[in-house]
Amino acid sequence: MSRRTERVGSTIRQELALMILHELNDPRLKGMPSITRVKVSEDLSMADVFITVMGTEGQQQSALAALRHSAGMMRTRLTKALSMRTIPYLKFHMDENLKKEMAVLELLRKVSEENAQRDRERETGGQTPDVSPS
Repeated sequence: MSRRTERVGSTIRQELALMILHELNDPRLKGMPSITRVKVSEDLSMADVFITVMGTEGQQQSALAALRHSAGMMRTRLTKALSMRTIPYLKFHMDENLKKEMAVLELLRKVSEENAQRDRERETGGQTPDVSPS
């Protein structure tokens, strides 16, 4: 990604976050969507907007549908906020990277616990400590 597309993506991300927070009154936006990243094509014609939404799978899909429904209006409002000749078309997607990162972190936590358990077993010589009352 070029420096220009990164700057445009960052600006679009900020402006869309403000629009979602202050201007959209769609009841389907219950989980308060967060924009994680915006990837703009090299020719600046398309912007892929990746979001996360806290809540159930149904709430996430409903929020995504609401944002997709409002994409045209948000693109129109971006023309006023950005000083560009053409504004990219907005495509909203659920950001699956966050789910993958959480799964990896959970696996790392489990490995850490298993290693700690093995270390405790080595320290006691493979014996389980006697905890019977005397």
